[in-house]
Amino acid sequence: MIRVPGLRGRVGDVTATAPHPSAAPSPSPAPPRAWWVFGSLQGYRRSWLRGDVIAGLTVWAVLVPESLAYAGIAGVSPVVGLYAAVPSLILYAALGSSRHLIVGPMSATAALSASVVGAFAKGDDALFVTLTTAVALVTGLLCVVAGIARLGFLASFISEPVLKGFIIGLALTIIIGQVPAALGVDKGDGNFFEKLWHILTELGDIQWTTAALAVGCLAVLLVLKRVAPKIPGSLVVAVIGVLAVKVFHLDDHGVDIVGHIDSGLPALGLPGATWTQYTDLVGPCVGVMLIGFAEALGAAKTYAAREGYDIDPNRELLGMGAANIGSGLASGMVVNGSLSKTAVNGGAGAKSQVSGLTAAVLTLLTLLFLTSLFESLPEATLAAVVIAAVIELVDVAALRRLWRLATPTVRTLYGSAARDDFYAALAAALGVLLFDTLPGLVIGIVLSLLLLLVRASHARVAVLVRDDAGAWVDADRASQLGRPSHPVDGVLVVRPESGLFFANADRVRSAVRALVAQQHPRLVVVDAATVPFVDVDAAEMLATLQKDLARQDARLAVARDVGQVREELRAALDRDEQPPVFRDVDDAVASLPAT
Repeated sequence: MIRVPGLRGRVGDVTATAPHPSAAPSPSPAPPRAWWVFGSLQGYRRSWLRGDVIAGLTVWAVLVPESLAYAGIAGVSPVVGLYAAVPSLILYAALGSSRHLIVGPMSATAALSASVVGAFAKGDDALFVTLTTAVALVTGLLCVVAGIARLGFLASFISEPVLKGFIIGLALTIIIGQVPAALGVDKGDGNFFEKLWHILTELGDIQWTTAALAVGCLAVLLVLKRVAPKIPGSLVVAVIGVLAVKVFHLDDHGVDIVGHIDSGLPALGLPGATWTQYTDLVGPCVGVMLIGFAEALGAAKTYAAREGYDIDPNRELLGMGAANIGSGLASGMVVNGSLSKTAVNGGAGAKSQVSGLTAAVLTLLTLLFLTSLFESLPEATLAAVVIAAVIELVDVAALRRLWRLATPTVRTLYGSAARDDFYAALAAALGVLLFDTLPGLVIGIVLSLLLLLVRASHARVAVLVRDDAGAWVDADRASQLGRPSHPVDGVLVVRPESGLFFANADRVRSAVRALVAQQHPRLVVVDAATVPFVDVDAAEMLATLQKDLARQDARLAVARDVGQVREELRAALDRDEQPPVFRDVDDAVASLPAT
């Protein structure tokens, strides 16, 4: 039964009565005030606690070995990954908007960090560690500034295909960087292909015990991911690796292990970088921020949509910023949201950031009391953990989908531009493989902006004809589908399939004039149904086009203009410059006088 305030009985009942007119209306309850700190815990239910704690334990089991491994990708001691995990989990929970996102060291941003720091450290190991922490701090400050300035929309300027290509290239670079540790051979330098060639030349020196351990751990990880995804495979292989070293003394047979890990809390405070070094890091850290934020926002939105709540991109920036600042002040490394660990969190039954806080407490206990357990962890096992984590990012199927999007119809309509997304993704991937991570990131961002500019400036102008039902349809599409169509004598109907503004106005005018030169119509109708906006340049273009047509004894008319288009045309043009506007195309065609 549905009840309505002020009514008795059920909605629709004839006997329902309204309140007396003299009765004062009851004030509506005020909406609950949003929490600024730990806002994702607002409305927390006691029944969620058990699931959150279990999820936190599961996340911890994955987080610890992966954090150790990702610190290796960043080029620093494994314990730095644990230093980063604790403050990032707590501070993101305090300021972020996702109930499920898990923040910590990640492979992509770890590789970016290593690339950025390597350009400045120049082989100085102590400086490398200092700048790694400084990268986290600068990235965090940039995130906070962007969040306060409400720049969350900037992540949209890296197109999904370009980001996909960049991630594929980055994943391949990470994998090839881990193969030497998995095979027990020396690591080479250079780009992906140079490292690959170096590994091929070292195949005769493979340390077979190390290789067998790595392959076995990788097989366990991949099998568990497929048949028992809720089991923390990273922890399972970590235990297997440590036990193998303890029982069979593998470290005496050439198997490299992590070695001593400092226990206890990290040193707190600013990293010892100079002001010049901080400012030099700002530019590269913008790229680190964009990639980390894009990946985190995608993961957060995925689980928010699944659970039915909203994500605030600007609060996500604040949360990511606070997490990185906390990591930088705790001798950690750059962090971002993790799709894989968020999936583990959601799959384990998490309902709120209490799971992340639980994982933070357990990681802190690991730092205080359990680091010695991981000192015998083989480097080959960590390599297997990294490879298993990133191998799914080599999404060749996504590239195939981008290629297949260029159907025969689409290729006919858009020509070579039909596969722009595929070529951009491939170029971004090759940029990373050929020129390293940071130049590849720049290539990806430039390609995204170029795609935006190209698509904005190449508005397609469709020619419309009548079908058998009397509807106006795209002539090219009707031809592709074999549907009969009927052009109207003396009439050219065109439909720009984009907003009209300074970047594409001249191209639209040229396209229409070319069609007029071919067909010599007496009336040109611009169907504005798919034109969401015009600017001053486009309005003046229509006025100029009207004069062009008048010189050829033809008229211009606009049909189905939406509100903003109508208002802009009236505001930008004098009355005598405004083309006549009609309710629909049929009305415009009916205005053509008989010959």
